[in-house]
Amino acid sequence: MFLAAVLFLCSFFFPWLGNVPVIFFGVIIVLLFIDIWILYRQPKGIFARRNTPERLSNGDDNEIGIYIESFYNFKVEIGIIDEIPHQFQKRDVWFKTNLEPRQHKLLNYILKPTKRGEYEFGAVRVYVRSAISLIQRRYNFEQPQALPVYPSFLQMRKYELMAISNHLNEIGIKKIRRLGHSMEFEQIKNYVPGDDFRTVNWKATARHSSLMVNNYTEEKSQQVYCVIDKSRVMKMPFEGLSLLDYAINASLVLSSVALIKQDKAGLITISDKKGATIAADRRPTQLNKIMEVLYKEKTRYMETNMELLYTTVRNTIKQRSLLLFFTNFESLSALERQLPFLKRIAKFHLLIVVFFENTELKKLSNADASDVEGIYIKTVAEKLIYEKKMIVKELNRHGIKSILTTPQNLTVNTINRYLQIKARQQI
Repeated sequence: MFLAAVLFLCSFFFPWLGNVPVIFFGVIIVLLFIDIWILYRQPKGIFARRNTPERLSNGDDNEIGIYIESFYNFKVEIGIIDEIPHQFQKRDVWFKTNLEPRQHKLLNYILKPTKRGEYEFGAVRVYVRSAISLIQRRYNFEQPQALPVYPSFLQMRKYELMAISNHLNEIGIKKIRRLGHSMEFEQIKNYVPGDDFRTVNWKATARHSSLMVNNYTEEKSQQVYCVIDKSRVMKMPFEGLSLLDYAINASLVLSSVALIKQDKAGLITISDKKGATIAADRRPTQLNKIMEVLYKEKTRYMETNMELLYTTVRNTIKQRSLLLFFTNFESLSALERQLPFLKRIAKFHLLIVVFFENTELKKLSNADASDVEGIYIKTVAEKLIYEKKMIVKELNRHGIKSILTTPQNLTVNTINRYLQIKARQQI
């Protein structure tokens, strides 16, 4: 069109151009009508559909697919806009592709949510061009969808499969040497070199005329509770996820592994008010029950009521259990406020306090200081890191076990400690 305007302008100064501008403009108009006719003669030339899972996994890569099919008898150029949920703050989910006559394709892309809740998708909009490419025809496929974002069930499945096949060490889980053996009998088997002579079953040996030994297995039906702090200290973000979300994901994975190991998994959430409480059980529905509760949990911007936690634990858990308390301490003074209640809980249960390293402080402490301000910042960072280590020593001094971990290693370190305690029969 711009070239046609230039030709019309030039025809005033160059009469020899004659009707060339008119002919050129006429050709454009003819091509435009041809383009409109071939794109719009079919009422439904394109079909598109968004393929999504039933739910999204928080903090994980979730695959979304767009199925596109052409009913045109000629090759078309396709542009696709998918209206993804506003939580992602992305307006550039745009795909370009070409479709041959009667061809269909599946286009995949990845979404990584960082918050739990409802995520609403909008329409799928498709723009079609022919080979002439003077106009685009838009197709709107209204496909409103509300998908729930649950705690990381993809991570849970990965660890679950590893636990079933006893390959947890492949993803960082340590193999723990068992000290002694439990008294939970499993079977009688033939003796092989390396078996403990103390487990020889003399009656079975006499019957079979070969050396037989008793085989014992890990004790089962022990109670494992994940206690999650929902107060303001768990709101700190790390790589898009809050510490609360890391704790929730780790609790879900640990509960899954505990159920596979024939233990009972339970849950308690706490802040300034009493949160959800799920009694420990190992029924097949227990994991779904825990997931449904964790899906709705949110951070409260108040201090943790430790006295309420103590009374909740005493009223809910009647037998000695393993309690993993997911919280965070930034200073010794913060620990001292909660220590009396932690000591009282540790009298009745095996308590493990799980809190987090501040990776940003570690970066500051490792950075080179070039001026007085840099030296000051580096000194303060090292002091705060040292306080974290002192918190671990203070807890150990009072007989309370602890895990100081980075958020990304939380799940692995928590499962390691659980398997270590189970192997050593400390519950």
